[in-house]
Amino acid sequence: MALPIALYSSAQVRALDARAIEVLGIPGYTLMKRAGEAALRHLRSRYPLAHRIVIACGGGNNGGDGYVLGRFAQAAGLTVTLLAVADAGQLKGEARQAFEDFRASGGRVRAFAPALLAEGEIVVDALLGTGLKGAVRPQYAAAIEALNASGRPVFALDVPSGLDADAGVPLGEAVRADCTLTFVALKTGLLVGDGPEFAGDVVFDDLEIEPSAEEFAPRLTRIVQSEVPQALPRRRRAAHKGDFGRVLIVGSGAGMPGATRLAGEACLRVGAGLTTVATAPENVAAIAAGRPELICLALSEPRVLTDALARVDVVAIGPGLGRSAWARAALEAVLAADKPLVVDADALNLLAESQVAPREDWILTPHPGEASRLLGVTIQEIQQDRLTALDRLLARFHGTIVLKGAGTLVGATGRTPGVCERGNPGMASAGTGDVLTGTIAGILAQCRDPWAAARVGVLVHAMAGDAAARGGERGVLASDLARELHHTVNL
Repeated sequence: MALPIALYSSAQVRALDARAIEVLGIPGYTLMKRAGEAALRHLRSRYPLAHRIVIACGGGNNGGDGYVLGRFAQAAGLTVTLLAVADAGQLKGEARQAFEDFRASGGRVRAFAPALLAEGEIVVDALLGTGLKGAVRPQYAAAIEALNASGRPVFALDVPSGLDADAGVPLGEAVRADCTLTFVALKTGLLVGDGPEFAGDVVFDDLEIEPSAEEFAPRLTRIVQSEVPQALPRRRRAAHKGDFGRVLIVGSGAGMPGATRLAGEACLRVGAGLTTVATAPENVAAIAAGRPELICLALSEPRVLTDALARVDVVAIGPGLGRSAWARAALEAVLAADKPLVVDADALNLLAESQVAPREDWILTPHPGEASRLLGVTIQEIQQDRLTALDRLLARFHGTIVLKGAGTLVGATGRTPGVCERGNPGMASAGTGDVLTGTIAGILAQCRDPWAAARVGVLVHAMAGDAAARGGERGVLASDLARELHHTVNL
């Protein structure tokens, strides 16, 4: 089953379960059996040659899913080693029934011991589910450490044990799964924060329950490829460059020609009609020589910038800008202009030092460090709950916010935030943020919709990063991404 676009909080998923039981009349144990059936199906599909599985079960309903899987796997002819972390006396409700049915079918339950994990070709994590609050207890932390050290592929049920299902951060120890099968609805924590690091490949089964759009508005949505042609439709044969927007990129203080050069090329690669870079005079020759398609403007005094602003549709400011008096004057001139803005890098740092009023027509693109300065909090606070950080940025600055990082988030007031699951660690190199700035600005110049430009810009930038890393992630350059953008916007 394909991953759904909508993601939900753990509280919403619990409400979905309750609705299925109380309103739709589906018994809770029926849902548990559906989960066990789905787990066996996905397990055999992913690991078709595996015949010996170890299932580590906890004391809640996640453990109950594990007991059901164990019973069905044995019936299918697999050799099952079932290890219980919780004492049987702790089991209640459907989990207790699953335990009893497993034993009645001839299954043997053994106390968890790390050495027994070696009996399986695959280890199934059914220790802790979405109900975990607070740090993992020592007994479970030890079991999680053993699973991670087992040397076996780990298949997690619903969420990796120990992972916060909402924020995507480990609550002490957390299972590092190779694959996670999640049930009923896609949980936000699997795709935000550190979630992807712990969840591995995420697969999905709705257990024949569909969220009601009227009752359950998603907390987050995946940014998907179908959005690209919506923002960038096929061009008319008689189109000319004036149809695709004029962009001004302001930045590159003394000694920083590469930043606006990268942003400008990205802007052109995604299809902007005309792109001008306004930069410190000493950078003009280097930029013009490296990318002659860019119009270069020597920004020697504010009047030059004022004239240029009058001739463009979209402005991006920040790449290589610096924090000098020259940079501050440039930012003041840009903020005074009535133009849609993309604000990044040092322009964000300058905003953090000022009391600038919020705007609806700008797109801010902070990484966690810049976001921490904008909000006056630590980077750790940003990363501990990125969705809350996004909400706080929107409350303070309005407009559209792109909170960069693994699982980049895009938000705007009144919109369901988006998350990008594409991209790779090879993109953690100098200049890739400048490429993103130019990408978003170039798309905004064409579609004139900040929300669409931010979402699609983030996606095609990440796709370009994945394409650039085909030969390996280490050593990917920002200019490699810029060259790939042409392909990602022509889907």
